[in-house]
Amino acid sequence: MEFACGFVYVAPSLSRREVQRSGGNAAKRSALLPPVKALRRRAAPPPPPPAQPADPQVKAPPPAAASSQKTSGQQERNQKVGSSKPVSLFFNRPELQPRPEADSSPAGSACPATPSRKTALLPPFFKPTTNPDSNKQPEPPQTSNNNNNNNNQSLWYTKHESGSNMETTENLYSYVLPGGRGGEAKLPPDRGIALGSAPPLPPRPSFMPPTPEYMTVLSSPAAAPVAPPSSKPPLPASKDNGPLPGNPNIVLISLGKLLSEEREVPSPMKPIMCSECGSVLDSEAINQVKVCYFCQSEDLTRPFRLPVSVQRDDLFLLNPGEQPQSTADSLLLFCIDTSGSMSITSEVSEPEQNIRRTRLKFVQEAVLQCVRKLSDQQPEVRVGLITFNFQVTVYECNSFQLHHLSGAELNDQRFLMEAAAGMATPLPLSQTKDHLERHISGLSANGETALGPAALVAVSMASRLPGSKVIICTDGKANAKLGNLEDEDIDARALLSSTIFYQNLGESAATQGVTVSVLSIEGTDCRLDELGRLADRTGGKVVIARPNQLHSEFEEIIENRTIATHCAVTLLVPKSLQLKGEREVGHKGTREVGNVNTDTEVTMQFGAHEHTEVASPACGSRVAVQLQVRYRKNGRALLRVFTAEREVTDDSSAALSSLSLAIVQLNSLQASAALAVRGRFLDARKEGAEQQRLIKRAIERNQRAEDQQMYQDWVRTMEPISHNIHTLTRRSALLSCSEPLTDAGAALLITMKHSNRKFM
Repeated sequence: MEFACGFVYVAPSLSRREVQRSGGNAAKRSALLPPVKALRRRAAPPPPPPAQPADPQVKAPPPAAASSQKTSGQQERNQKVGSSKPVSLFFNRPELQPRPEADSSPAGSACPATPSRKTALLPPFFKPTTNPDSNKQPEPPQTSNNNNNNNNQSLWYTKHESGSNMETTENLYSYVLPGGRGGEAKLPPDRGIALGSAPPLPPRPSFMPPTPEYMTVLSSPAAAPVAPPSSKPPLPASKDNGPLPGNPNIVLISLGKLLSEEREVPSPMKPIMCSECGSVLDSEAINQVKVCYFCQSEDLTRPFRLPVSVQRDDLFLLNPGEQPQSTADSLLLFCIDTSGSMSITSEVSEPEQNIRRTRLKFVQEAVLQCVRKLSDQQPEVRVGLITFNFQVTVYECNSFQLHHLSGAELNDQRFLMEAAAGMATPLPLSQTKDHLERHISGLSANGETALGPAALVAVSMASRLPGSKVIICTDGKANAKLGNLEDEDIDARALLSSTIFYQNLGESAATQGVTVSVLSIEGTDCRLDELGRLADRTGGKVVIARPNQLHSEFEEIIENRTIATHCAVTLLVPKSLQLKGEREVGHKGTREVGNVNTDTEVTMQFGAHEHTEVASPACGSRVAVQLQVRYRKNGRALLRVFTAEREVTDDSSAALSSLSLAIVQLNSLQASAALAVRGRFLDARKEGAEQQRLIKRAIERNQRAEDQQMYQDWVRTMEPISHNIHTLTRRSALLSCSEPLTDAGAALLITMKHSNRKFM
């Protein structure tokens, strides 16, 4: 069991995404809102000077008087709520005090020279700077006093320098509400903002008070200065830290490698399993924990604990009483088309000359070469021969006896299966080689194509010995009796019946441990989208070969040895995660593999729940993943269990740096092809596009030359699905789930669905 990612990746939460989009800071609050966090208590400012009688010769502006009355009332409320040491809630900005009006009181007057000033509450991260020249007053803009309503007063800004420290950009939010006339808002001239004058503030709604409650008057500039924040702007969020597209949580199971290993003697003890989810429990903790880790079910008779941090690999013998079976006890059946179309002559070019022969002659030569090679290298192999045209003929290779099935017998499935069960099993090739070669050399072509009944007889005979193989070679559609595929445009009901027939036959072959491969000759139409169901379900191959290449294709199928049968793969994750795939649902998924050969590789996806009501595992925690492989080998039923732990992270950069592109690309290829075989072309494209974005992110992050070459190869392999899927269907005007695949499309997609890293 291999993981594509060194971690279990979960996407960051929504709040974290907002922080990343804002460059590492939380979303900025408006300057008009009160601070979220309570401010620290500061030294109380000195008490205001006692009120002096107003000079009748001095005319105070009415707005200033109204403001003074309002602020004095605010101070009374503050004193009632607070203690004897009032807390200043605002920053002291003496450099922003307005200049006295021209008609203010002369020198020596008892009236204060500087009118009271209003300062809006600033956010806590906007800090003031110390100004040594705090006695200098800025000049507000002179405007006509046409509006005395404080609610409609405009804001005006000023720039301030304190020594060598320039004011940060946050100080743009600082402003002063003049106590007298309203002023025109102006931006600082050196900010580089060519926006003209600031627009007027919108009118305050009638239900709001004219002045916010969090505004007050600073009667004295003696507030304690606060250190300014760092002038360095926040760093922008890295692209690698954004949520990842696609899904990096992929498990690769190299079944051919795992099941071909010569392990020690399996444990004769029956595995202890959870009665709810079927997870294999740790026998060392039987009396410790009473809750299943994966499904959280309380089963006192089936205790379990979190698997240990190291990876576990356990092997159990499910039926201790079974006796081992020799690997030589398997059957190879050639099921050859001898219909009239096989007499058509084909011309092929070879280095020295052009060869012109009938299709049947090419097939005969290819089968004879395989028989002779097997006789020299594996004489213990049992080889049989079945031919089909208007009838099905089973050759008794122990002698020259023939068994013919024809007429109404070809429409009766039960009769065909019983007839196959009554026929003798072929003897080893060392005893039947001469008879078999004579049968193959004497074949002739004529009649229709009873492919369906012949396939049923071949699968029934091979089912006696698990691990057997059936190779069907044909050049046209089945057009007689069971499994007729020529009724596509005539009788939809008959075509549906044939589809069900081949699908059920594939299920039966996989259940009995039989692998079925289908070979067609180039330039013919065999409806491999239907006939290929046999190979798809049993792990066989679907090949379109040139006549002179049949021998090499036969040899490749024969050499791909079956090492296990009845294989089923189960993946379990905690309930905080879920499996993702075409047929997996919940935190447990099972994939029926059937027969396993030396190159079989399976990939499965898992990840966080898409629904927010299910909480994802916390970052930094560790989760366990368990893989169970059930299979039959050498006549015995075995269970192999792998348990491993992975750390949970939402750090995209860490996930990308540990990502295995080979596993991600293989999973994308298998998943997209599986969807396309079922006619879900749009979903296949979407799956490939999502994983392609993930692969690009990893290549940009890691910058490895070998990844670039691997990516280019993968793009070329995915080209038929991502762009040219319409060329693989019979009616390519509009894609829909009802469009059948061409022979080339079916052969390509089924091969991609069962591909491995060698294929990449």
